[in-house]
Amino acid sequence: MNEPVLARLNNLMALREEVEQLGTAFPWEPAADWHDLGTHLLLVMDVPGLDAEHLELLEEGDDLTIAGERGEVLDGELLSRERPGGRFVRTLNFPVAVRAGSAEASLSGGVLKVRFEKQRKTWLQLGTGEE
Repeated sequence: MNEPVLARLNNLMALREEVEQLGTAFPWEPAADWHDLGTHLLLVMDVPGLDAEHLELLEEGDDLTIAGERGEVLDGELLSRERPGGRFVRTLNFPVAVRAGSAEASLSGGVLKVRFEKQRKTWLQLGTGEE
């Protein structure tokens, strides 16, 4: 093989390695669903492989931010990678108004459930003016 072809081949191999390394830490975003339970709102989010101590929830106004990190499973030599991992941060807008500080969270089987009390409108009945 002549030098220019070998140099190009080496460049292609180096580029391929860089692309494969990018794929080892690709960001992930857990899927989430909102459910209306009448007086409550329920968020259901898939977070397989995470423990409760690796999750953070922050309620700010109309937004809920959920962050977490899924570490590597280091069993033997990695031959291929499809499972995303590392840190994620996901900010969701509440689809309806909720009462601040009413969140109740649970984690089971890789599914995070966060329940919020919906904000209720208060109707005041004013006097009729007759005394």
